[in-house]
Amino acid sequence: MPNPEKKIHTSKDYWNLPETERAELINGQLYSMVPPNYKHQKLISEFNQAIGSYIKAHHGDCEIIPAPFAVNLDAHDENWVEPDISVICDKSKITSRGCSGAPDYIIEIVSPSSRRMDYNKKNGLYMEAGVREYWIVDPEKERTTIYRFEEDAAPVIAPFGQDVHVGIFENLVINITALLNA
Repeated sequence: MPNPEKKIHTSKDYWNLPETERAELINGQLYSMVPPNYKHQKLISEFNQAIGSYIKAHHGDCEIIPAPFAVNLDAHDENWVEPDISVICDKSKITSRGCSGAPDYIIEIVSPSSRRMDYNKKNGLYMEAGVREYWIVDPEKERTTIYRFEEDAAPVIAPFGQDVHVGIFENLVINITALLNA
């Protein structure tokens, strides 16, 4: 939910938030973030391990970074988001503050408070910024919506028990039911 005031915020406001407050800056509005639940955090941990292991085993150049990690999508200091998982293959984008520019692959795990943000605002924002692949993992509906923006194709919706190929990697397949049971 956006904060009640209608003030246009800047990256200065974002970076001056108290350390205990998490928020995202999207088009001049600060959106507070609530603490995630157990299933949300388990999924982040399992995705991080599965993707990280794949990258290491294949001597990949990509870096996987879980939230909290600031991502400045447009590299112009205007939109700062904290995806649950960011995979960045151009390490020159990684700075002391976070990622400057679009990650190659983003995973957002939906929570009740982030549903509209993940499916609507962030989807358009990620596509416009140049994210190659975006997964919306929805534990409540037990499905994942997969956008492969560089293919300019319709999204794919996969139930949790289905094996899903990660488009930016040649042989990485993820089954979310298996991740949850790990």
